[in-house]
Amino acid sequence: MDVGSNRISIIGAGAVGSSIAFAAMLRGLANRIVLQDKQAHKAQAEAKDLAQGRMFAAPVEVVSGDLDACAGSRVIVVTAGAKQKPGESRLELAGRNAAIFRELIPALDAVALDALLLIVSNPVDVLTHLAHQLTNRPAGRVFGSGTVLDTSRFRHLIAGHINVAVANVHAYIVGEHGDSEVPVWSTAHVGNVPLRDWRSADGKRMTDADRETIAEQVRGAAGEIIAAKGATNWAVALAVVRILVALLRDENAILTVSRPLDDYQGIRDVSLAVPSIVSAKGVEAALPLDYDDHERAALIASADVVRRATASV
Repeated sequence: MDVGSNRISIIGAGAVGSSIAFAAMLRGLANRIVLQDKQAHKAQAEAKDLAQGRMFAAPVEVVSGDLDACAGSRVIVVTAGAKQKPGESRLELAGRNAAIFRELIPALDAVALDALLLIVSNPVDVLTHLAHQLTNRPAGRVFGSGTVLDTSRFRHLIAGHINVAVANVHAYIVGEHGDSEVPVWSTAHVGNVPLRDWRSADGKRMTDADRETIAEQVRGAAGEIIAAKGATNWAVALAVVRILVALLRDENAILTVSRPLDDYQGIRDVSLAVPSIVSAKGVEAALPLDYDDHERAALIASADVVRRATASV
């Protein structure tokens, strides 16, 4: 695919938005990256800072601008919104950020209706569903970053526990990007070996206690980082750029993005993260996993949590 035809716009030039721009620039994903923020001076400064390092990265023009500058974008990444405070859940952000979206999404439709819309702002599942209701874009062209980052954290922790390369671990976190997320242990593999059958060099298997510890560490990862430095930005930027690669290079990659569900495991009328095919068209078919009974019940419970939060906004 011709990278020169690719333009990315990022709404919100805070820690997450600017980190996404930096990671996309290093990957050479686009010929033009637009940073937009209500604090125009902030977007302008971040764009200048990035642009001044162009000789060290792939050729890309990095600029700031208003929403009109998003015209012609292949993908618009939305990170705008209030930051999650230490001790605050993602769902508690819903009301504040929903108000921003009611103004922002129709404005983006007016200038760049053909662009794919990737929601990163939290609570991402609630805001993805709200964006679907507010936009005129077809289904599959509006979606959220979902649990792509949570899945990376999950695989990282499993890999560290059993001492293998993270690239050889295949496992998913599904459901809410938040406290009710669901680790799918039943289909997890290391290489082509089911994780339930994996034995370490000394013959040990992963125990139920090990699994619970890892699941808790995944759920608590963002809170721990936010408490220490005020925000998460680097890993989420890498996760978003992974989605951008799938979109802009038409990969048909399987990623746990958030999307409105219609009779997925009996779940409907809510946006949740499930493994889905991501291509230049946006998000296509959701993949049915062989969940065990506990995982299926947990996913349905997660859907209920997000549905209630969505109804509240």
